[in-house]
Amino acid sequence: MKKLVILGGGYGGLRLLQRLLPNDLPEDVEIVLVDKLPYHCMKTEYYALAAGTESDHEVRVPFPTHKRLKLHFGTIEQVDLKNQVVRMKGEDPLSYDYLVVGLGSEDNYHGVPGAAEHTYSIQSMESTRRTYEVLNNLPANSIVSIIGAGLSGVEIASELRESRSDLHIKLFDRGETILPMFPKRLSNYVQNWFETHEVEVISNSNITEVTEEGLYNHEEFIKSDAIIWTAGIQPNKVVREMDTEKDKKGRVILTPHHHLPDNENVFVVGDCASLPHAPSAQLAEGQADQIAMVLKKRWNGEVLPDKLPTIKLKGVLGSLGKKHGFGVMGDTALTGRVARLLKSGVLWMYKHHSGV
Repeated sequence: MKKLVILGGGYGGLRLLQRLLPNDLPEDVEIVLVDKLPYHCMKTEYYALAAGTESDHEVRVPFPTHKRLKLHFGTIEQVDLKNQVVRMKGEDPLSYDYLVVGLGSEDNYHGVPGAAEHTYSIQSMESTRRTYEVLNNLPANSIVSIIGAGLSGVEIASELRESRSDLHIKLFDRGETILPMFPKRLSNYVQNWFETHEVEVISNSNITEVTEEGLYNHEEFIKSDAIIWTAGIQPNKVVREMDTEKDKKGRVILTPHHHLPDNENVFVVGDCASLPHAPSAQLAEGQADQIAMVLKKRWNGEVLPDKLPTIKLKGVLGSLGKKHGFGVMGDTALTGRVARLLKSGVLWMYKHHSGV
């Protein structure tokens, strides 16, 4: 039997299983999925879990079952490309014939002193649970500072506002205007929502230090009872330590067929892959579709095309609490209840149609 090992049951890993099971897996191939947790987690919804508006159960999707799929739960310590094994904490090494690395990302603190020690995260299920506990145990009128006003920062700030109307929420944005990657109309809509709902947006910020009592924006100290970091990501530490070529952001450089340039049996999917688009769940799924196609053609002895189609992204949808949202679908900018309903529908479809 040939062994395909998939590291990480995130959006890329789960989509790969969906594309290979139940009928497209050759009889001589078995799959081992390695993850810390016994279920897929909808990372795009961690902001709601942290804010206390969704339960832990609502952001989980069970992994599929299949007679040639083995679920292996544990902590990955190293990918040893030379010896073709994955080293696990407290376990024997796990060998592979084909490997797909989809270990996702973690916070990038950009060298800011105290940021790693004194901020809370929504990058993993474990860290999000801690953030939920801290936020929901804060006394009335506490100050919560959110560093980073990208999509994650905007969503957790708005969701927390709906969850805790008593809190003083500050959202620190490095730029002149919030969400500059979106059309100006959307940016203005989000800014107005925050003003109406008394979330303070601090533009042109530069967080120079974080302490137990608060943070320094430029030279000004701002007291904070809890600080959430949403100001950038980097590939998982295991991927950063892999002995292979990476781009300036630490993501693994791949061939057009998504494998390592010097090893056609090792693929990288999702946030750890060097791709022309910003990391997203959609991008990981699109890439996983193509990796599944490459593997199936290889296993069937078929010739691969020199170039794979460009991965098409459908758009981006963000929420402002449970009733309002914003986004871009194709060339259309959306705001208000329609955008929020669309996002809710997409999530419902994902959760209820992710089985195999």
